Amino acid sequence: MNKINVLIIDDSAVVREVLSKKLGENASINVVGTAPDPYIAREKISKNHVDVITLDIEMPRMDGLTFLKYLMKYYPIPVIILSSLTDNKNKASMDALELGAVDIVPKPGGAYSVGEVIDVLIEKIKTASEIDFEKIKHQSEKNIVINERKKIKYLTKISTTNKLIAVGASTGGTIALEKMFLTFEKTFPPVLTVIHMPEKFTYTFANRLNDLCEVTVKEAENNEIALTGHIYIAPGNYHLAVKLVGKDPVLKVIKGPAIFSQRPAVDVLFNAVAENIGQNSIGVLLTGMGRDGAEGLLNIKKNGGYTIAQDEKTCIVFGMPKAAIDIGAVDTVLPIEKITGNIAQKLST
Repeated sequence: MNKINVLIIDDSAVVREVLSKKLGENASINVVGTAPDPYIAREKISKNHVDVITLDIEMPRMDGLTFLKYLMKYYPIPVIILSSLTDNKNKASMDALELGAVDIVPKPGGAYSVGEVIDVLIEKIKTASEIDFEKIKHQSEKNIVINERKKIKYLTKISTTNKLIAVGASTGGTIALEKMFLTFEKTFPPVLTVIHMPEKFTYTFANRLNDLCEVTVKEAENNEIALTGHIYIAPGNYHLAVKLVGKDPVLKVIKGPAIFSQRPAVDVLFNAVAENIGQNSIGVLLTGMGRDGAEGLLNIKKNGGYTIAQDEKTCIVFGMPKAAIDIGAVDTVLPIEKITGNIAQKLST
């Protein structure tokens, strides 16, 4: 089996040494080189076959975002952003995802040990190496165009009493969620969302969506009532669940063990929605690697809810939707641009 050739770009000699050593110990990965800045990285890329790049944002001579723009234009390679958990870098990391980066991994330190980061990074490198990169480039460009257009208007006469929408996503999910949520209207019932993303980055992502969308988007808080016209993003490193208190859906932000190595996990949300909302729920499973969300979506369907999966053509990674389809958990398979209309139609019946 061919190894995945990885190039590490980071201005910290310590980070380069640690990542190079730890990644090199994995049988599936070959670290072809390291670079302290984009100029040296460019030389390494020209001399080596590189499958995946890990990239820091703040570097001397040229910052990571500028390098990423040139890379995507002239020599597109899957890029994973490594970033510390600070507010200014979180925003830059979101910009990197808009430009075509595959995923974000927090740097070691603080909440994340070296071992935890390496384990997550290895899985994301494996995922990135299997992605049809043209899809990422195409969908990123398409999103920029969509953001400049007027929002599509759907049905406005929707009865939202006791209804709730639950959404799960992973790799490629920032693009898919933005595309879908841009077309959600204030008449839509509460939307609970899990995306596999580190803590603090989910807060920045929620704020970015809030600036773009007609509905209110925010990071979920424990014990708040989920409201119509609101989208709630599960905080990174915490699971999101929901319970009915009288007729009100109340959010539960809980720690709990990781599921499929993920916290937040889509299955935790979907199972809570199935148990507490049942036939008044709509479950949507979008792009992502692995199986998280498949069993939970099946649980929603068994409890009378309506279930949707994103189709293979518009998924960056078809793993999670495919896993749900394979076990019979899905009522409808749709391209991302048709999901909102289908939800609106279902809500109006």
